Amino acid sequence: MENLRGIALMVAAMAGFALEDMFVKRVAEVLPVGQILVILGTGGALAFGAMAMARGQRLWSRALLTRPVILRNLGEVVGTLGFVTALALTPLSVASSILQATPLAVTLGAALFLGAQVGWRRWSAIAIGLFGVLLIVRPGLAGFDPAALFAVMAVIGLALRDLATRATPRSVGSLQLATYAFAMLLPLGLILLALGPAPAPIDAVTWARLGGALVMGVAGYYAIVEAMRVGEVAVVTPFRYTRLIFALIIGVLVFGERPDALTLVGAAIVIASGLYTLWREARLSRKAHNR
Repeated sequence: MENLRGIALMVAAMAGFALEDMFVKRVAEVLPVGQILVILGTGGALAFGAMAMARGQRLWSRALLTRPVILRNLGEVVGTLGFVTALALTPLSVASSILQATPLAVTLGAALFLGAQVGWRRWSAIAIGLFGVLLIVRPGLAGFDPAALFAVMAVIGLALRDLATRATPRSVGSLQLATYAFAMLLPLGLILLALGPAPAPIDAVTWARLGGALVMGVAGYYAIVEAMRVGEVAVVTPFRYTRLIFALIIGVLVFGERPDALTLVGAAIVIASGLYTLWREARLSRKAHNR
């Protein structure tokens, strides 16, 4: 029953994130990326900061100045900037499909930089998954959209975030990390506004969409944390890929997108490779535990 609850929470979290992406994409039609980052960063930092204080967690800790936390915040900034820009410039289905390569990038990064043991099976899965990303991006071909590279940038940033999280001191709570990750978006957004388009006026509909993005983002984050706490990681984690299903449905129904065959095939390859990698890691972990 705990695993079923964890799966339900994970699916709900992915639905929340897909709805958040929908609101952000709509807002990006009228607001520059820098302004979006300032508003979402401020709102997210306030929301998670309030949740942290409600649970008795201090907002400031010397551990927040450690290298893993700094790298995690850097990864969050790069990942969020890349994905919000990708949402603004590319179809939701394309950006979300590429984002599914994040677990593969985490495995690759763990092997290259953390000394993790990765056998030939997982190396093969990573290579196949990256081939799936190339099918979606298709560099050098007629359907190539350079803006899709912002989604690749998001994958790199979020992989750095997840790798740094593994080395983050246990004394730093998840809500503290989330508070500072969102707070880092504020100066980034201000820099983009100073260098690029000026802030645009915000009407009631846009404010409502920004509020929807914040509510869905905070709810999704809370649900994913709870999912990982109540269920087994190996059982719950694969359901992260349901985010793409929700994104495809929203892309078709809300934005009138029609993903082509190469995008769908590439997305299927990325997901299959990621699921195999997760299954393989879980199997090896069980073997190591039994020893």
